[in-house]
Amino acid sequence: MKKREASNCEYCMNYEYDEDYECYVCMQNLDEDEMVRFVKGDFHECPYYRHGDEYKIVRKQM
Repeated sequence: MKKREASNCEYCMNYEYDEDYECYVCMQNLDEDEMVRFVKGDFHECPYYRHGDEYKIVRKQM
């Protein structure tokens, strides 16, 4: 079984700035229980976490 990375929303590719709400939001479709944990800040080891390595993205584009 693959171990999940420790999640920090600030470094996740799914955590983006929403200009309508003027704050950062998770772009994943979270169910009700997941959303409650996300809002409380108790969302550790998120199954949707994708490390936002911007350099990795650029290397793929080259």
